[in-house]
Amino acid sequence: MEGFVANYIEQNVALLSTLEPGNIAGIIARFETAREAGQRIYAIGNGGSASTASHFVNDMGKGASIGRDKRFKIISLTDNVEWMTALSNDLCYEDVYVEQLKNFAEPGDVLLAISGSGNSENVLRAVRYANEVGCVSVGFTGFQGGQLKDLVHECVVVPSDHMGRIEDMHVILQHMICYYFMEQD
Repeated sequence: MEGFVANYIEQNVALLSTLEPGNIAGIIARFETAREAGQRIYAIGNGGSASTASHFVNDMGKGASIGRDKRFKIISLTDNVEWMTALSNDLCYEDVYVEQLKNFAEPGDVLLAISGSGNSENVLRAVRYANEVGCVSVGFTGFQGGQLKDLVHECVVVPSDHMGRIEDMHVILQHMICYYFMEQD
C-alpha cells in the first residue's frame, strides 16, 4: 500500500511539473478581463469534471469575490439538475450546455470547459456555440487533449491517461486561478 501511495504522489508531482506557468497566467488574464468588464463566466464538465466546475464556481463566486470592489459573475451550468434533465429528456444530453448558453452567453463572456478526454460531445457543442457568439473559451483536458484542445482559445492539457491524475491536476489548476484572485490585495 505504501508503495502505491508513494507512486501516486510521485506521478502527480511529475504531472504538476509539466504545467506551463505562462499558459496558466494567460488563462488567469482571461478571467481577470471578464471580471473587469462585468462579463459572465460559465463552467461545464461531466462526472468528476462537473464537480470541478462547481467547485471552481464556488471558489470564484465566494472566495475571490466577497469583499472585493469587482466580483465575478460566474455560473456553473452543471448544477441545475431540473434544467439539465429536461433538456436531456426533451432534446438530448449532448445539448445540455449549449441550450443553457443560448439563454445567457454574450460576446466577451468566458466558458471554462473541463473534459478529461477532451472529447465529451456536450462540452464540444457548448464550446463551438460559445466561440460562434464571441465568447472566450478555455479548456482543461487530459490525454492528448482530444478535440477540445483545438477548439478553445486557451487550453491546459494534462499529459496523462490516468483519469484520477488528470482530475487531480484540474482541481489544482482551478485552485491556482482562484487563489491568484484571493491573494491579490
